[in-house]
Amino acid sequence: MRQYIRLLILGTLSFFIYSCHSQTRVYGAGNIKIEIEQGAKWFHDFPLFMGIKVKNTPQMAIWLEDTEENYLSTLYVTRRAATGRWRMAGGNRRKEALPHWSHQRGIQYEDGLYLPTRDEPLPDGISGATPKGSFELKVTPENGQTRFVIKVEVNHSTDFNEQFPKTAKEGGLNYSGGKQGSGQPALVYAVYIDMTSDQQIYEAELLGHSSPDGSDGAIYADLSGITTALCILHRIRVILPD
Repeated sequence: MRQYIRLLILGTLSFFIYSCHSQTRVYGAGNIKIEIEQGAKWFHDFPLFMGIKVKNTPQMAIWLEDTEENYLSTLYVTRRAATGRWRMAGGNRRKEALPHWSHQRGIQYEDGLYLPTRDEPLPDGISGATPKGSFELKVTPENGQTRFVIKVEVNHSTDFNEQFPKTAKEGGLNYSGGKQGSGQPALVYAVYIDMTSDQQIYEAELLGHSSPDGSDGAIYADLSGITTALCILHRIRVILPD
């Protein structure tokens, strides 16, 4: 009977979660297409209780910067990061989830953190549930910009490995928010766009990882401790109009 109840709960939760992510969406409108192609680790086993796990999709932010690394605008961010409504986080504001994006925005909230809160969420127009797989984002640069940078930051919660274990102690270099934290830190990708050139297709490059505990907005180039997180995304392409 206990096993039956466990399977019933798991099935119900899986249906509810997957129904929220039932379609791959095309976000936004514009003449520049950003293609986010899922990798082998797009889904991650997230522990709930009684040994039950669900398949989580990643947290992600996509935004524009100028060529001097000044933040311009957010194009898309996953809803939990945009609203502060983290499931099963135990009160953790998840500052380690997307720290480079949040610090680049530069908006500090009452608790001293840079992530949006439930009381001050980001608008629905730039946020949404993470799709179940690869998706596209279509945008038009503001103010007629022809040279700019598109950045993508991506992260799974509880994505622990030997270098970033759940047992890491707060204050340590590999601490990532505790047992409901990130585990492996967020990864940051970037692509420099020059619309005055003849190039039409661009591929983003991996710059490094963010702060494991989210205490700063820096990018760290050393990827030696990163394993499965490298496979969340397969490729990011930006395609300009003909």
